Amino acid sequence: MTAPAATRPDGLAAYAAVTAAYWAFMLSDGALRMLVLLHFNALGFTPIQLAWLFLLYEVAGIVTNMSAGWIAARFGLTSTLYAGLGLQILALAALAQLDPGWTVGASVAFVMAVQGASGVAKDLAKMSSKSAVKVLAPEGDGTLFRWVAVLTGSKNAVKGAGFFLGAALLALAGFQASVWAMAGVLAVILAAVALFMPAGLPKGKKGTKLRQIFSGDRRINLLSGARLFLFGARDVWFVVGIPVYFQSVLSDGTPAGARAAFFVIGGFMAAWIICYGAVQAAAPRIVRAQGRPAGEITRIAARWVALLTVIPLALAGAALLAGGPSTWLTVTLIAGLLAFGFVFAINSSVHSYLILAFTSAERVTMDVGFYYMANAAGRLTGTLLSGVSYQLGGLPLCLATAGVMAGASWLVVRRVEPRVALAA
Repeated sequence: MTAPAATRPDGLAAYAAVTAAYWAFMLSDGALRMLVLLHFNALGFTPIQLAWLFLLYEVAGIVTNMSAGWIAARFGLTSTLYAGLGLQILALAALAQLDPGWTVGASVAFVMAVQGASGVAKDLAKMSSKSAVKVLAPEGDGTLFRWVAVLTGSKNAVKGAGFFLGAALLALAGFQASVWAMAGVLAVILAAVALFMPAGLPKGKKGTKLRQIFSGDRRINLLSGARLFLFGARDVWFVVGIPVYFQSVLSDGTPAGARAAFFVIGGFMAAWIICYGAVQAAAPRIVRAQGRPAGEITRIAARWVALLTVIPLALAGAALLAGGPSTWLTVTLIAGLLAFGFVFAINSSVHSYLILAFTSAERVTMDVGFYYMANAAGRLTGTLLSGVSYQLGGLPLCLATAGVMAGASWLVVRRVEPRVALAA
């Protein structure tokens, strides 16, 4: 009995170190997204061109998650965490080389490539951190749900702060100086994490086969499909549609007006993500998860995503009725998207718990990698549809598309049979 007690502090310390590293990464990830989006929108890029800037980021996430689970199972979780942080530093340093004199085509291709590297980095860090929860969380009633909710919620709060940081840096320091500053800070954090990382994370197994990344568990496959549509529903409006709409409303076309719009847009996006993260962290209490079996929580997921479907469809109707930018529409959108964020956060947190509840400690990195591969596919779909739907049909079509994606998530998640989930 003494050995486990002796190793638990190391496990907790490893969890804390991984969480701190993940926070640092997500701060830079949120800041980078706003820097790229607002900088190139100010240069006159169309919604579809803006969407293209992020497409390779999401494609890289699909490929990375497909292999990252196997890499972590083969070489250990710390290796994938360090690789993610290191690659993000290189991506930021590369982005600082962007030349304003390049053509639009060359700029888009270059930023797509850099964003692709950043996408690889993000999913290496995410998979490592989420898998660590399953390995390190103490056993107990509801403990796993609470730990994963706190990690996920706090991560998104930090990413929200990154959204505001990116917009503020762009307004105050400019694009290139901001990117170099983030690269330098992240390099210091990587060195500190590598120096002080305690024992406690799995080291990897040499016999792990690449083909094992595909799950044979129907629950995991269906949950992954529901996740794809869930995150597609968010990114359809989040990536291009709403930021571009807000900038058209808030900016008067002057440099000073553009800077003011950067602060307001960054502030709203940051507030949305921070509130979303807070709700994620509180989700176990909101849905009263303690003592409930996984099957019952699965039914909860279906009910919440059904509610989510209604919100963007109602907002699409409001946007269609308004016929264009207006004060009442902007106020309605802010209130509606905050409501969307609350319901979406519950769904996301419940999903993050269920994937860990359904998997085993032996397969956790591969199943989590497969699950987040579907997550990245949803973000890719949402990113593409964000630019296309906004350019073809404006804000009404953009929001209606989000509602359709949320409805598809409901159709999939309700097929996860509660009686099967009870075995988890």
